[in-house]
Amino acid sequence: MPDRPEGFLPAGGNYRELLSYRKAEIFYDFTHRFCERFLKRGDRTIDQMVQAARSGEQNIAEGSKASKTSTEAELKLTNVARDSLEELLLDYEDFLRTRGHLIWPKDSREALYVRRLGRKPDESFETYGPFSKTGRRRCWPTSPSVSSTRRTTSSTARSGPWRGTSSKKAASASG
Repeated sequence: MPDRPEGFLPAGGNYRELLSYRKAEIFYDFTHRFCERFLKRGDRTIDQMVQAARSGEQNIAEGSKASKTSTEAELKLTNVARDSLEELLLDYEDFLRTRGHLIWPKDSREALYVRRLGRKPDESFETYGPFSKTGRRRCWPTSPSVSSTRRTTSSTARSGPWRGTSSKKAASASG
């Protein structure tokens, strides 16, 4: 296998070290709890949201593992992960919009606070604990966090020699 260009994704498939994987894992946990708490049992949206979150996480892992043998497979799986997270973002925005809840503008105080939390080196699901325990649905940091994770995945996919490839635009409410 030829040497990889400097700055390319780390070879070897150590997906647990990737920032995009760690964030996607947090969002899978977050989405699972969100759906249990706010959606009615039997609502088809639960399956869609949980599967989109799972797909984001799993495809990052699979893409990283595929990096050992195929850059093309790695890119394809990374793009599937990004698209799954985009779908999840839209589901969260739909939830908020249809229930009359505020979608935080990307530069709002709340969105900026959540993004600061996301920069902590030891970020985990517990980092967002205060949000997940509140009864106020508008406090769940959905759009800014999913969008941030999706962007991290996109930047992972753009870190190679194809650096100029386009990615989907974030929704106007994303962070």
